[in-house]
Amino acid sequence: MTTDSAELTGLTGLTELTERTTAPTADEMMTVVASRALNNHDVVFVGIGIPSTAANLARRTHAPEVVLIYESGTIGTKPSRPPASIGDGELADTAVSVVSGPEIFAYWLQAGRINIGFLGAAQLDRFGNLNTTVVGDYDHPTTRLPGAGGAPEIALGAQHTVIVLRQNPRAFVDHLDFVTSVGHHRGSGSRRELGATGSGPSLVITDIGVLRPDSDTDELTLVSLHPGRTVDEAIAATGWPLTIAADLSVTEAPSSVELSLLREMSAMGESGRP
Repeated sequence: MTTDSAELTGLTGLTELTERTTAPTADEMMTVVASRALNNHDVVFVGIGIPSTAANLARRTHAPEVVLIYESGTIGTKPSRPPASIGDGELADTAVSVVSGPEIFAYWLQAGRINIGFLGAAQLDRFGNLNTTVVGDYDHPTTRLPGAGGAPEIALGAQHTVIVLRQNPRAFVDHLDFVTSVGHHRGSGSRRELGATGSGPSLVITDIGVLRPDSDTDELTLVSLHPGRTVDEAIAATGWPLTIAADLSVTEAPSSVELSLLREMSAMGESGRP
């Protein structure tokens, strides 16, 4: 991994933070792993929260030329701190260009110019389909969720999607209460029936490990465990019979530089919020 020296110099207290680095939290582990999913020059449709922090961590470490696009219409933005929302003025102030929402979706997403779309959800099934609409019956839900936003279009149009979600039985379910965003549909290539231009979820990053779709069935398979986590934990946190890769690996732990940068960014984000 290479890190731009100017970026490091601009983050005060990096040396002191590195010296007192402690074990990563679950969210920090997810953020670092998500950042590593991005490559230099990727064009990424970013959401607020862990996806945004991960994308900006990648920009400060191994992928300085990654192009970040937010739903508010900012292209090539380089925020100095984690934005509070897609409407944060920091995104527009540091963007190469700002366009309308329809242009983002029509010219960039639907035209196939987005390499990776970051998505989260309340529920996920074994094929990477997502629910962000309701828990329970649609007309009489137990919980009314935030809704779709741009997620269905991102799920269909981005070349690949990366899903970031804490792994537990309420989130990793055998059957979705509502399909908001299509992943691999019913598996085994059935996504193609929908006319989707993107290839669907390529990676699911959780607080326990990393899952990838099987090349034949498209069913999510546990391919990596984070340090200190176990297969039994992953199975217990999943609402379907979880498939474990024969060559299951251990996720590389965050480096001291990654953790220090991430914690500095988090501190800057908190100080920049009202």
